[in-house]
Amino acid sequence: MLSSQLSPDGTTLTITPEGRFDFKIHREFRHAYANATGAKHYVINLSRTEYLDSSALGMLLLLREHAGGARADIRILNCKPDVHTIFQVANFHKLFTLT
Repeated sequence: MLSSQLSPDGTTLTITPEGRFDFKIHREFRHAYANATGAKHYVINLSRTEYLDSSALGMLLLLREHAGGARADIRILNCKPDVHTIFQVANFHKLFTLT
């Protein structure tokens, strides 16, 4: 399950996966960013995420491609230590802003 919110000016989309960030929410995740046509900035809030797997990494890469590739402005916030380690091992700290 996830929630998404577009900023009042329509330029920033915040997506918050809740519980497990895995393939079961693939359709919801893609739908959230595909329908936010004016978004230029993306925030993935992991404060409510207890688990993520390799499919979540793939979903983040698809978002990056959708958002402009290397020019994409995607911030991943509130990473728990285990999740942060996964991102480091996968070199995602080179592709995304992690905090």
